Amino acid sequence: MDFETRWSQYYQAVEGRPPRSTLTRALECYAADAEPLPPFAVDLGCGDGRDTVELLRQGWRVLAIDGEPEAITRLRQREDCDRTYLETRVQRFESLTLPPDVSLINASFCLPFCPPEQFPHLWEEIVVALAPGGRFCGQLFGDQDSWAAYPNLTHHRRDQVADLLAPFTVEWLEEENHPGQTALGEEKHWHIFQIVARKQAQ
Repeated sequence: MDFETRWSQYYQAVEGRPPRSTLTRALECYAADAEPLPPFAVDLGCGDGRDTVELLRQGWRVLAIDGEPEAITRLRQREDCDRTYLETRVQRFESLTLPPDVSLINASFCLPFCPPEQFPHLWEEIVVALAPGGRFCGQLFGDQDSWAAYPNLTHHRRDQVADLLAPFTVEWLEEENHPGQTALGEEKHWHIFQIVARKQAQ
């Protein structure tokens, strides 16, 4: 049985929440760089824009991508969204193409929703798009997560996460494994890898 997404309910449930901690940590690392890259970010699975808005607030140029048209509509209608340096795109992971020389790719809780057969292409697209010294921040779901039972979602073992991060210097990697709830209030066991990693120079 495949996982069924209820994005409209999710957007309503998380409305007004602050940016993810992975993004704030990545921005702190960027601020400490001796020679920072141009502030250009891609926000994958941007949802209603909790992370995009923070990037724009800090002066970044942002390409916000989501597979759901409703997400982009909600983002562009936010009163706190300065759209001066914002570009949006409705595009699913299966057909994702990214521009080159991106300084930051943010993927908050979205990559697990890529079908497993498409994930290798998606990850390669992310790695190739990042400039040397650019950062990835986001989450991957572990193999002990409740949703690992769904064949249309992607989960990873710890050693697989390490393999994915081989082209990076890991700046923060935290593994969570505990019971909890979803944003919709449903009981769930979470197994999550929280990641901030900087692409190594070639």
